[in-house]
Amino acid sequence: MSQQLNFKYDEIIEKAISDIIDNLKGEYVLSKRAMALLLLQEDEDIIEKVKETERNNYDKISEIISRTKEKYDKPLSYVIALSRQKVIEDITNKVVTKDEKNKNNISNFLSKLTMNPITGIPILLLVIYFGLYKFVGEFGAGTVVDFLETRIFEAYVNPWVNGIVNSVIPWKWLQDLIANDYGIITLGIRYAAAIVLPIVGTFFFAFSIIEDSGYLPRLAMLVDRVFKKIGLNGRAVIPMTLGFGCDTMATMVSRTLETKRERIIATLLLALAIPCSAQLGVILALLSGEPKALLVWIIFMVFVFLFIGYLTSKIMPGEGPSFYMEVPPIRLPKLTNILTKTYTRMQWYFVEIVPLFIFASVLIWFGNITGLFDVLINMLKPAVNMVGLPDDVATVFLFGFFRRDYGAAGLYDLQQAGILSPRQLVVAAATLTLFVPCVAQFAMMIKERGAKTAVLMGIFILIFSFIAGFVLNWMLGIFGVLA
Repeated sequence: MSQQLNFKYDEIIEKAISDIIDNLKGEYVLSKRAMALLLLQEDEDIIEKVKETERNNYDKISEIISRTKEKYDKPLSYVIALSRQKVIEDITNKVVTKDEKNKNNISNFLSKLTMNPITGIPILLLVIYFGLYKFVGEFGAGTVVDFLETRIFEAYVNPWVNGIVNSVIPWKWLQDLIANDYGIITLGIRYAAAIVLPIVGTFFFAFSIIEDSGYLPRLAMLVDRVFKKIGLNGRAVIPMTLGFGCDTMATMVSRTLETKRERIIATLLLALAIPCSAQLGVILALLSGEPKALLVWIIFMVFVFLFIGYLTSKIMPGEGPSFYMEVPPIRLPKLTNILTKTYTRMQWYFVEIVPLFIFASVLIWFGNITGLFDVLINMLKPAVNMVGLPDDVATVFLFGFFRRDYGAAGLYDLQQAGILSPRQLVVAAATLTLFVPCVAQFAMMIKERGAKTAVLMGIFILIFSFIAGFVLNWMLGIFGVLA
């Protein structure tokens, strides 16, 4: 027979729960005890619901919560979680047998290495180098993209599509919608299949290995102290890391952060300073031939991330976030798990994002046939010239709004044509990375943070990206770097 667990917190918490229950007069889906516990943990959605339902009684409830908080030197959410963890450990100790001989095995040794800053930071750099730079950047964005783009689409698919469309369809406007330079197939589908698929696929594969190994919670512990300086905590490492795959997905995942303040800071940093895997892959491929340019870009982006995060955390009201996380055992990833996670994420990505590629192609086509793009490009040219870049880059920035990788791919074309110097290349790459989020991410920002917040962020990012590009170009000129 199963035995029911009667779990009680300490006297102070239980007294607070009882007092809050006495003041909850409304009807709720959850039990009143559950509501009281969530109120003590300051769950924002529950607080809003109780404020709306109780009205007059909420002041008394708020006073009970404040009195209870004063009796602990740690956040109530931490105290409650610790109490639960202790009960869980007591239960597992009674039903799980541990092999004492394996206590200090290689798994525990590696676990300690990954969380110690002295050894953890070099390990993180190795993960970034081999996981992002070599695997995603060189293999995904280099080898695989070159094969699909050059040998498949440019050599066979696009000429074949252009030939059929131009011979069968007599109307030029419809030809341009489907094929030619900005067609749904020749631009939208080509970018999705030849550029985004290999880059996003390799990133999600690498991310699944990191996730399944148990390294991600250890990375959260490692960066927690730094993230606290920018108003976040170690838990934010999950949306931030996912941002290197897809910023749209990462913006949605940021809802897992505890406070509204954290969610706003994370959303801003994702929109401003975290390149998605498609954009990152193309930029790594662009700059890998110029090691100095790549180093400048990395240092500049890290500085912007930390600087804007720090300023935002100082400007936005609210307490610093608390952080606690269960750290699972480190283990050898299972291939079935890796493939399942990669497939699931890729499926989500293509169901949600590929329609936006097609939509972006239609918008680009519409902008071209109406002349709207020419107007917008002419408006961007003074800002582009201000940061030391030629007029051609204005088109790249406009495309970057529709899809970040569209912009990065446009930059790649300019570099291949020899239009940009090494200095202009790194300035363009940095400014484009900071430039406004793509249509899909902006739509997700509106959904998650509200239209007003999303628009204000977009305006700030637009202005800041060109100011930052101007400063970077000026500094490179002063110090004679990449002349």
